[in-house]
Amino acid sequence: MNVLVLHGPNLNLLGEREPHLYGRTTLAELDAQLAARAAELGMAIRCYQSNHEGSLIDFLQAERRWARGLLLNAGALTHTSWALHDAVRAVGLPCVEVHLTDVQTREAWRHFSVLEGIRQAVFSGKGVESYLEGLAFLASHG
Repeated sequence: MNVLVLHGPNLNLLGEREPHLYGRTTLAELDAQLAARAAELGMAIRCYQSNHEGSLIDFLQAERRWARGLLLNAGALTHTSWALHDAVRAVGLPCVEVHLTDVQTREAWRHFSVLEGIRQAVFSGKGVESYLEGLAFLASHG
């Protein structure tokens, strides 16, 4: 199974941005862990990070025929981007939303996701493990 992994705004700063919240694992280290787990699961992944909503949408649309699943941490766009919602819906890939932190215990504005109703599952609050669990879910449900 081929899976796209999309990382939204500010995730390029993993390992140095608020490590008490997001941990010390860098984005490169996270992507390497995902690639290793994907190989164990017989999957292939393509990872992409952007701070720009349109770039994430462009990548998703460009890779939609290669992929059979989507692992998405849209960062703050999770709570605001109807354009991203529409793009995820349009490509029709099984989508799993992931977050390093437990967004339900943070600021009130983080409690809502534009992906509600179009995602298959959410994994959050477990750091890197949220991503790994999301990948495993796609492997078993995709």
